Amino acid sequence: MSLPPKRPSDSYTEMTQVVLPNDANPLGFILGGTVMHLIDIAGAIACHRHTRTLLVTAAVDGLQFLHPIKIGDLIILQATVTAAYATSIEVEVKVFSEETLTGTRKMTSLAYLTFVAIDSQFKRIGIPPLQLVTDEEKRKAWEADARREARLAAKQKFRASAGALA
Repeated sequence: MSLPPKRPSDSYTEMTQVVLPNDANPLGFILGGTVMHLIDIAGAIACHRHTRTLLVTAAVDGLQFLHPIKIGDLIILQATVTAAYATSIEVEVKVFSEETLTGTRKMTSLAYLTFVAIDSQFKRIGIPPLQLVTDEEKRKAWEADARREARLAAKQKFRASAGALA
């Protein structure tokens, strides 16, 4: 069964919420774990929009925390699918802070996540291909291929070293 391709824009997701004291550390900045949780949710929503299947998170690549987000600021997450493979999919999630009183927005994090599409029996299933039209979409997919190659090599190395420890 051939699934019709979808554009990256079909998966676009934006989430916004205010950073509250319960989300923060004693310094008044959002907890890194909270940011990671929100990244996973935004990424999953974008991937669900592309696949319309059940998904599990398989990997997170390149997460950096560039700037802190203060209590009272908004956290904004923007997610878009960058590449689709036979049963897995990569999504880019950009994180921004926005000062509520000035509207000043700053990118605070960038992450790439890989999700795997599964059925109700937890078996991998096929997903729609990604229809790349613009040069930017093609560049992002090419970069995703390079990240995937590195991730699969690292996974193989990890499995080999984990097997040696068993």
